[in-house]
Amino acid sequence: MKTIVIGVIGADVHAVGNKIIEYVLKNEGYNVVNIGVLSSQEDFINAAIETNADMILVSSLYGHGEIDCQGMREKCIEAGIGDIPMFVGGNIVVGKQNFEEVEKRFLKMGFNKAYPPGTPIEKTLPDIKKILGE
Repeated sequence: MKTIVIGVIGADVHAVGNKIIEYVLKNEGYNVVNIGVLSSQEDFINAAIETNADMILVSSLYGHGEIDCQGMREKCIEAGIGDIPMFVGGNIVVGKQNFEEVEKRFLKMGFNKAYPPGTPIEKTLPDIKKILGE
């Protein structure tokens, strides 16, 4: 069974989507480690190490995800899990921005996938399955 660490990064308290993501992933047969809201990069990375996770899925709804996620791939490398797949989604930047540009910035930061606001978790499942080799 593949393990996915999920949570809401930064000073963000949006919990409803987090619970929906957990529910859908568990129904798909994943072991979900939900670190909840107000989570730091270190919280995600430590949970991934402790549970030998196969993936990190970062949510952010309050618009500061880009700031909160900077340097996360480098921290993963330092922690010895540099190649762990990382997805991010939600309202990950401030204001209305061209999502293609936003996505490029997140990919450059080391995320494998970035999803625009309002993307349902069900729509990401094929990407999750593909990256986890299922």
